[in-house]
Amino acid sequence: MDDLKIIEGNHLVDNLPEFGPGDSVRVVTSVKRGDRDRLQRFEGIVIKIKGSGTGKTFTVRKVSQGIGVEKIFPLNSPRIKSIEILKKGKVRRAKLYYLREKEGKAAKIKEKK
Repeated sequence: MDDLKIIEGNHLVDNLPEFGPGDSVRVVTSVKRGDRDRLQRFEGIVIKIKGSGTGKTFTVRKVSQGIGVEKIFPLNSPRIKSIEILKKGKVRRAKLYYLREKEGKAAKIKEKK
């Protein structure tokens, strides 16, 4: 087990901010199409964080043109260029699946002061 932690520790990304479910974030990733590389932004609310170590992932949800869009990002991916926290949310759950059924003002999360 110790050998696994040593190998896994080499691949962990350490320059990412601390965030949790309910926080509004902007994730900037690099997308490769053919021989070109461009940056893509995805802005929304973190609805869950799952896993540990190199397998840790987080899901971000946003509503685009009336349709809910969720993206799952591996936290330690080299494709993630930056994560910017826009607002800290005040929630009492670890998984915010209930936001899928809500829309408009009902889907709003209170801000932490």
